[in-house]
Formats: sequence, C-alpha cells, structure tokens
Amino acid sequence: MAAQAQTDTATDYDVFIIGGGINGCGIARDAQGRGYRVAVAEMKDLGSGTSSWSTKLIHGGLRYLEHYEFRLVREALKERETLWAMAPHIIWPMRFVLPYHKDMRPAWLIRLGLFLYDYIGGRKKLPATKTLDLNVDLAGKSLDPKFDKAFEYSDCWVNDARLVLLNAQDAAKLGADVMVRTKVVAAERIGDRWSVTVQDVNSGATRTVSANMIVNAAGPWVDEVLATSMGRNTKNVLMVQGSHIVVAQKFEHDRAYFFQNGDGRIFFGIPYEENLTLIGTTDQDYDGDPSDVCISDAEIDYLCEGASAYFREPVKREDIVWTYSGVRPLYDDGASKAQEATRDYVLKRDDADGAALVNIFGGKITTYRKLAESMLEEIEDILGKRGARWTEGATLPGGDFPTDGFEAKVAELRSKYAFLDDELARRLVRLYGMAAFALMGDATDQADMGHHFGSDLYEREVRYQMDHEWSQTAEDVLWRRTKRGLRLSADQAKALDDWMSDALKAAA
Repeated sequence: MAAQAQTDTATDYDVFIIGGGINGCGIARDAQGRGYRVAVAEMKDLGSGTSSWSTKLIHGGLRYLEHYEFRLVREALKERETLWAMAPHIIWPMRFVLPYHKDMRPAWLIRLGLFLYDYIGGRKKLPATKTLDLNVDLAGKSLDPKFDKAFEYSDCWVNDARLVLLNAQDAAKLGADVMVRTKVVAAERIGDRWSVTVQDVNSGATRTVSANMIVNAAGPWVDEVLATSMGRNTKNVLMVQGSHIVVAQKFEHDRAYFFQNGDGRIFFGIPYEENLTLIGTTDQDYDGDPSDVCISDAEIDYLCEGASAYFREPVKREDIVWTYSGVRPLYDDGASKAQEATRDYVLKRDDADGAALVNIFGGKITTYRKLAESMLEEIEDILGKRGARWTEGATLPGGDFPTDGFEAKVAELRSKYAFLDDELARRLVRLYGMAAFALMGDATDQADMGHHFGSDLYEREVRYQMDHEWSQTAEDVLWRRTKRGLRLSADQAKALDDWMSDALKAAA
C-alpha cells in the first residue's frame, strides 16, 4: 500500500495520532479495529526514531526489578508470548546467558530475580531458568576462563522496525490513513474539535484536517510538538541516549549474553544478522536534537571495555562494522540518573480547554500493545465505546502460522520457488512471513527477481516495499525494512537510491 494521497479537502477523524513509531502505529491499529476513524502522521519514515534503535528485545527487563518496577516487569513478561504468537516471523525466543561475576550482584540476588522472572509473568512456552557450568557448556568457550558459572533464562528477539511497519500495515488494512513524511505544523482547538494542519515534507504542500481528539505519540519530539504546533512550552521528557556497536561474530551459538558492568549498568551481547554480534546499550542523559544523535567516543570505549572484560578475545575499535544510537523519551519523574528513570509509560490527558489531547511519555517496545489498550480506555472515555479489546490473539500481517512453524514456511517457499537459495528464502520468511509468497508472486526463475542491487537484494523485493510498505528511499529499504545496508557498498546504496527516486517519479 502506498502512502495516502494528499488532497485539498478537509477530512474528519475521530482520532488523529502524531508520530509513526511503535506507540503511534500500535494505537492506530487498535483504535481503527474498534471502529474509530483514525489517522497517523509521521514526519519521516515509519519507525525512523526511537523505535528502530532499540536493543531488539521483547523482554521483561530483569534489571527493572532492582528499581521495584514490578507492575512494568510483570506486564512485559506476560507480553513476550503474546507478541511471539502475533508475529513469529519477526519475534522468536532467545536464551540469555548471565555469567556469574563474584564482584557484581551476589548470586542469591540473581537467583531471586530470575525466580521472579520465571513465575510472575505467566510463562507457558518459554523454557525456565537453569544454571550452566561454563567449563563444559559451549557458552563458556568464548568467555574469559575466570567465568565458570552462569545462569540461563528466556526472553525474545524482535525486528523492531518491522514490528512498527506491521502495525501500520494492519491499521491501514482496517481503514486508517497512514501518512508518512507528513509533518504536523499547527493544531488549534475550535470548539470541541481540533483543526490540524499537515505538510507533505517532500512537496511542501499543506492541508487541513479535523479530529475529535489528538494523541501525541511523537516520542522524543513530544515536547517539541506541544511547543511548535500548540504553543505549549513544557518539559515532560527525559531524553536518554542509548548506543550500540555491531562487531564481527564473537561466538558460534544462537544464545545471547547478559553482562554486568562495574557501574551497576547491564548490557548485552547478541547474535545479529547471520554472522555479527550486537553489543549494547548505553544509558546517558541527552539534551541535543534527537535527529542528530550519534555514538560518542566515550560510549564506544565503554562498550568495548565492558565486553572485553567478559569475552576471551577483546573487542577492539577495529572490530566495529556499524554503530547506531537512539534517544529513549522517558517520562521525567525526577530520577537523578538516566539508568534509574522509569521505563514505564505515562498518559497525560488535557481537555480543560475543549477538544481532548492525550500525550504519551515513556514506554518500551515490549509493552506497546498494552500501552495502546490503556490509550483506548482514554479514547473510549472521551468518544464513547465502539468495540471490544481484540489485539490479544490477533496476528500481525504475515504472522498467521504457528510459533514453531518457521522452518516449515521456509521449506514451503523454497519448494514453490526452487530457484531461491536457502539464505534468501530464510531472509524473506523472517522479514515478511506469509507475505513472502505475495512478494514472490508469479516469479518462475531468477530473471523474474529483476535488477540486482547487491548482496541478495533484488528489484522484486524493493518494488514490493515501495508498493506495500511506504518505502521511498534507500535508507528505508537498507536500514529499516531490511539490514542489507550492512552488506551493500556506499556506491550500491547510492545506485539503489537513484533507482527508487526515478521509479517514484515515473509512478507520479
């Protein structure tokens, strides 16, 4: 589905959502599915902010237990298996190895935390915690020999950018207007409704729509939206920078590592994109422009030194193949340190002057669906109830196969399209699930894949993304829809960008 066409006529909505990240798209899907008329406007690409710069985990947040955030952890733990069943192509279980470090948290505290982790969230399918002897377990092979014991527990991995996309796709399928590269430049209360002026970032054209209420889900820009569009200068968001490094593969198994650092923080070492390792994240206050955030030398040193304290082979700067940074918009609850600020979400309703506005602060990708349900309670209170809760148990696009059915779908795709090699077939099912069959369509041989852009990226996939996933630039394709940016050269990426630009002009 392409982005919605711009018109000069005003459009009426029940709910107008500002921000096309995981919260905005999750709310749009839920609300449209309950019968509300919904629009979501994203000033850049879907998931291009905080939502695509996470550590890629659906997890309860083991360390949040130390800050007594039991409600948040319990809700997040319960969501792991719910989300896994909704989208088994982009979410799958992962075991985490926590080496016991005698100079960090005591063993009894770790065992207590893991006991709570296993039992407060209603775990059904994910395996329980166990203790490992690192002298004989494969997980110990890549670690410093001083570590001889570890605890292993379960969480899940998620392709975060595609989780955003799938929620947007489902919202649009249900009837929501999803507008990418569309910026809200003004919002004014007129009686009991909002008049919202939006601008097409590409063309500069503006138009006005109206809505019964606004949901401000702009993430790190939530205060900026309030200031620039509504004339309200308030500070509600504590911006915390989280950075990651991607290095050459550090271990030869499919489990991840949970590491403790001497300053009380934790970070992960995670298998990533076939033959790489993702290390992160950092936690530090940030007061700059969220669009310009990038990893600092100090953060690189921090992650390299922290990981080197655990891995048998040190992590060096020259091992780094990619870095990424994002800003987490936490609710400013007065916490003195970035790592102590609550990861819980806060909804703030403002309807004293007429039409309702609800601002979202904080939250984490694991609990986006529950946040959406909480927002729907606000929407129902304001606009009246129109439909029951429905997202728990409803699959996302491409996810309508069993949680243990991935290998069968890969085999089915290869059987139908015998010219696909195993690596590409796996990648297509991982990204698109059942939609991989729609992507491949009537292709009968390699020539039907079209122009080859590099690695295993072909024209057929890019055109599918442009037609159904709102992709407009090479960055959309290479760094959010896929991670083929790790495999293509700068010249190949530029050629893709030029090709897409020409294709969009030809289609206009």
